[in-house]
Formats: sequence, C-alpha cells, structure tokens
Amino acid sequence: MKIVLATSNLDKVKEIKEFLKGYEIYALSEVVKPFEIVEDGSSFQENALIKSKAVFAKLKELGFEGEFISLSDDSGISVDALGGEPGIYSARYSDIDESGQMAAKNATDASNRAKLISKLNALNLQSSLAHYTACIAISSKFGDFTTHGFMYGEAINEERGTNGFGYDALFIPNGFNKTLGELDNETKLKISHRSKGLELANFVLKSLKRHYKSD
Repeated sequence: MKIVLATSNLDKVKEIKEFLKGYEIYALSEVVKPFEIVEDGSSFQENALIKSKAVFAKLKELGFEGEFISLSDDSGISVDALGGEPGIYSARYSDIDESGQMAAKNATDASNRAKLISKLNALNLQSSLAHYTACIAISSKFGDFTTHGFMYGEAINEERGTNGFGYDALFIPNGFNKTLGELDNETKLKISHRSKGLELANFVLKSLKRHYKSD
C-alpha cells in the first residue's frame, strides 16, 4: 500500500513523511499531475475529505486504486479574540476582505501573519487564546476515514522565530514560553495538532495495510 499526499505544500509533505516513517509516501506531483481542487467545505473535515476524495478519484482513473490510497490534511489556527478567525481560511486569510469574501488569490504565509497581527493590534491585544486544528482524511477502495488533532495555546502580535511555516512564529503552545517558530523540529513533532491527528490516523492506515496485503 502506497500513500499519495493530497497537497502541494512541501512543508506539510516533509512533516507528514517524518511522522509516518513506516510507509511509502509520495507527494501528489510524484504520481499525478497536480490539479485544482476547490475547497468549498464549511469545516476542516469537509475540506480534508474534498481533497482526499478528489485525489483518490484521480488515482482510480489511472487504475492505481489497488495500489494507492490518498491522505489529506486540512488545518488552521482559530483565535478566540477574533471570533475563531482565520479558521478554515487560514491558508488564504489575507485574500479575504472585511465582508468575508475572497478578494484576491495571492496570500502568502507572511501576508497571513501580517493580517492576524493587525487584527490583534486593532483590538489593542498583545495575545489571545487560540488553538490549531488538523483534520486528516484518508480515501481508499475501502472507503473514507477522518481523524482530528488539536493544539492549544495563544496567538501573539509579534513574530518570534524562523522555524516552521504558516502561523508558527505567532503561536505559543500551552506549557511553553517559546513560539512554534522558536522550537526545534523534534519538539514540534511531539506536540503538534498534525502529529496528533496522524497518530490516530495511523490506526486506520495499519488496518488498511493489512487488507491491501491480503488482496
């Protein structure tokens, strides 16, 4: 059983490969030509399933459904003081205008962080309770499965550290006085929302692997 990751985000690919070391894992571009997937769900779970199902449908078209499964991750940060923003829009936060509509398609990690900082500053806040969510979705010839992982802490209004990606430089996890951007990779891997979601997903993967072997 081989796993295709439904993402073009190389940082996510690297992190997932580090956690799921016992599997043969491929980035999407290594197996099929990347294609646009419209993530129009209203939750992390819906968007994760949209991605994993779309990639598995493509694998099926190519006749690879007996060899591959697809795995996707939909994740983001929710800041309490901002009413849960950016939530499912974390990756494209700076593209969304004040009315909640998509106004552009050029968001970057840096522009997203800048928007979050400006939102906190507008409220005269140096920090706010916040949490990360990760939904892991798996699509296979035996069906679709999802798991969730969470990491709690606080978002701050200044960037600290250069490790990681996304909002890592703005998030201090509970029990630490450093941001994820200041923590080493080994520590991050132990506590991250994605790792917790993948840990649960590993039970599904182990079960699927047995079934694929018996075919």
